[in-house]
Amino acid sequence: MGGPFDDIRNLVRSMPEADAEAADAAVARDATLTKPAGALGRLEDLVSWLAAWQGKARPSFDRPLVCVFAGSHGVTRKGVSAFPDAVNRQMLDNFAAGGAAINQLCSAYGLGFKVFDLALDVPTGDITEGPALDERACVATMAFGMEAVAAGTDCLGIGEMGIGNTTVAAALYAALFGGDPAHWVGRGTGIDSDGLSRKVAAVEAALACHAGHLDDPLETLRRLGGREIAAMAGAILAARLQRVPVVIDGYVSTAAAAVLHALDPAALDHCVAGHLSAEGAHADVLERLGLRPVVSLGMRLGEGSGAAVAMGVIKGALACHTGMATFAQAGVSGRDGD
Repeated sequence: MGGPFDDIRNLVRSMPEADAEAADAAVARDATLTKPAGALGRLEDLVSWLAAWQGKARPSFDRPLVCVFAGSHGVTRKGVSAFPDAVNRQMLDNFAAGGAAINQLCSAYGLGFKVFDLALDVPTGDITEGPALDERACVATMAFGMEAVAAGTDCLGIGEMGIGNTTVAAALYAALFGGDPAHWVGRGTGIDSDGLSRKVAAVEAALACHAGHLDDPLETLRRLGGREIAAMAGAILAARLQRVPVVIDGYVSTAAAAVLHALDPAALDHCVAGHLSAEGAHADVLERLGLRPVVSLGMRLGEGSGAAVAMGVIKGALACHTGMATFAQAGVSGRDGD
């Protein structure tokens, strides 16, 4: 009899492929627009990506949504963060009041915004001493993330919030990719040198605690991850099953994507990286996952902020694609006078 993780593996095996005909149709229209071929660079690629995963020759951006998943972590007791756990609840209140950066970005770009409280007042287990979650709780949290993908959403941004979660993300990367644990550890919200040393020590202790149990990506997730990372993995997977393109935020959000990539390297084909985080190892992670960031602005805030900026770029790309006149409509001569 299979365990709860088998349900997730079965969903991964059932993932749909891109719609090549829709992508080709978008490329064909692009060739008729009043500009030199390729003149909009990656903006053109982003439109064909939208078409491929929405399965529509004329892709839409009518109901874009940024989802931020919030969780708390037992490992913060090891002094790995510059801020106390109380900030978790305070930031959720700030989101609700419209006072956070992500609120402003979503408003500016016309993006929907939802926050999901993942038992914020109940920290996960301290990963340096035992598992963060048991298997059933991990799968239930992934399922919750899957349910967050609202019907009708045509582009999904994935973000997070949780004191201590860059430590958890670093532990996941170290387990999935190997190498010196210190390579994956950054300063997060701005810890000092002593805090950085404690953070490295926590990741090393977590890897030692769970040694021999980190060969399976889902087992790695439940032992070293957090509720927000499990929920983001579920949301990314649900989006794939519903043919919704996904924009992944920064260092922590990408950890959820890395778990799915470890299950199946094709699991992220419907995703783009929103941005390159200033958290040091993010560039290495994106290269390993084959994801190219839409923007690189030195951001390291989390809370979906980089994904939101990238979605603004994607919105602009689609506006050009749908609103520009063709050569024939504008009476403009094409190449060689055509």
